[in-house]
Amino acid sequence: MQGKTVVITGATSGIGQVAAEKLAAMGARMVLVARDPKRGEATMAKLRHLGPGNHSIFYADLSRLIEMKRVADEIAAAEPRIDVLINNAGAMFGSRQITEDGLELTFALNHMSYFVLANRLYDRLRAATPARLINTASDAHKGQKLNFDDLQSLRKYRGFSVYGRTKLCNILHASELAKRWAGSGVTANSLHPGFVNTRFGGGVSGFLGIGFAVAKLFAITPEQGAETIVYLASSQDESVVKANGLYFNKCKVATPTAEARDAESARRLWEASEKLAGN
Repeated sequence: MQGKTVVITGATSGIGQVAAEKLAAMGARMVLVARDPKRGEATMAKLRHLGPGNHSIFYADLSRLIEMKRVADEIAAAEPRIDVLINNAGAMFGSRQITEDGLELTFALNHMSYFVLANRLYDRLRAATPARLINTASDAHKGQKLNFDDLQSLRKYRGFSVYGRTKLCNILHASELAKRWAGSGVTANSLHPGFVNTRFGGGVSGFLGIGFAVAKLFAITPEQGAETIVYLASSQDESVVKANGLYFNKCKVATPTAEARDAESARRLWEASEKLAGN
């Protein structure tokens, strides 16, 4: 990863932080997108200890469209080329919340931020070809299906189901990008990191919160969870270099659900997201 520039969201805790540290140790120059300055500076201090890389950090609330666009444009202005974009920020919420844009919060953060950053940083990725985009999805997409008449979960809200649908969006988004960016030299793939013992789900209360607390007793470590992200960002194996529109688990190609392989759903999600994002 010497000489490579990697942009990553959600890199100040959990698997994102581990991935950033491992890629920095391999020689990559890391560009972080974070929300919390305290955690952001702590992560930057760790990266500086790993080597002399001229790492940088940008702050934004990735649940707000204006902030997604602002930070993407700031990164594009600062970085003439981006070798890898890792969309990793994400969260799950126990109750339905609406952003200032009228979007359901989970959908805004977990999907729309991926969509906006990918579109606005595409030219910088093309400038570094061959380049890679990586979406952190999840096997939580299993059993989920998108309702295009209710993408904002107005009719029925269950935290884990809504989260799972956004992870389905991540897979569909990567597969649609692979088609739309075909021949550009920029690949797009998604992955399941495993069920990891991190801060994720810590703010969820009730039975779901209790379930997460118990499940985390059997979860894998952030180091294990970050392995597939690092693999997709750095591997020079032909199977990874040529991979496009695929879904990975444990550093191997995996098969997501039929809903996650539905080309029509991927197209409809793209068009709906484009309308929601605006200019």
